Amino acid sequence: MATAANYRATSRWETITGILGPWEFLWMSLTHIPSTAAPLLKTLSLCTLFSWSQFQPLWFASFWSVVGPNIRANNGKRITELLSGRVHKGVPVPEPEAKHPGIGGVVLEIGAGSGLWVSVFSPSFCTDTTTTPTAGHRTPITHVFGVEPNPEVHDALRANIAAASLQDTYEIVPLGIEDALASGRIAPGSVDCIVSVLCLCSIPEPEKNIALLYKCLKPGGRWYVFEHVRTFEEQGRFMRAYQSFVNLFWPLCLGGCNIDRDTVSSLQRAGPWSDIDLAQPPDEDWFHTVPHIFGILTK
Repeated sequence: MATAANYRATSRWETITGILGPWEFLWMSLTHIPSTAAPLLKTLSLCTLFSWSQFQPLWFASFWSVVGPNIRANNGKRITELLSGRVHKGVPVPEPEAKHPGIGGVVLEIGAGSGLWVSVFSPSFCTDTTTTPTAGHRTPITHVFGVEPNPEVHDALRANIAAASLQDTYEIVPLGIEDALASGRIAPGSVDCIVSVLCLCSIPEPEKNIALLYKCLKPGGRWYVFEHVRTFEEQGRFMRAYQSFVNLFWPLCLGGCNIDRDTVSSLQRAGPWSDIDLAQPPDEDWFHTVPHIFGILTK
């Protein structure tokens, strides 16, 4: 069950700068419009330039190529601990205190993007040579399905797969979730682990697609989650309303990303879970406009 962090007292300056933070991020995205449009004007690709459905993925890919690596750098340790099963109630724990096994077997990565997290599937991250999942250990990965429908990032994704020497293990699935499952490439009950890192915010029909992903998991399979979500009740009504206001602009500038989705409830309702260990990371303050959930669900 997801819980909110115990919020610390903050100064007025911390609060103001924290609340205004999302607008700086939106402005950074807007500054990538000229560099995205310029090559299209140069080649007279006016159909792409004036088509929102074609221009927005290009714009977002340009923006994310700059900010994505910073997000990877700032959260790399956190994600490594998550995928090793060493997270409990939103807090990384030492290996002896781990409650969950790490990833292994057949893995389904949702929203692979440009491959920021591909390296974490490398054998160099594996801590156990056996195939039996044990708490705090990652077993060998036999196959990774990387679901990514945006063709504009596939070249970068392939480059990162090659850099991690995963060409024989990592398979790009260039489809949305529903089409990927309908194609038969990913069969129900065939996946040991699902990994979703900052991607459920932008999938279409989240309730439907999260439920479809649940069906892919084997009994005992695990879903490793690091996602931003709707503000928690403990953050108060002002933050809920403020987040909704920011979200009027956020999806336009961030490739369809929504920051106010109730992803926690969608995951909980996806199907019966034997264990739900999700929480907000304790280092997030009450005024965090883009709060996260962090943890593992077990089927």
